[in-house]
Amino acid sequence: MPTPDKPRRASALRYEGSGAPKVTATGRGLVADRIVEVARENGIPVREDPALAEALASLELDTEIPEDLYTAVAEAIAWAYTLDAKAG
Repeated sequence: MPTPDKPRRASALRYEGSGAPKVTATGRGLVADRIVEVARENGIPVREDPALAEALASLELDTEIPEDLYTAVAEAIAWAYTLDAKAG
């Protein structure tokens, strides 16, 4: 949960089925809130993972995630796919 001294961070990823996922948006505070809002408006699952959001926020936009984040991002993608499958 964000606190006044540590505002929410959010990052968005895109995975197109080959290569590694890419960071498409990142921000904190009001920008993070807007990223989450747009995702929800578009039916995109939103996962709360402050440590992963912080790590992704350090990356340049439109770059593939580094290998050291593969496991964490793979878990997030698998989580999203599971939600989609349950929604039908």
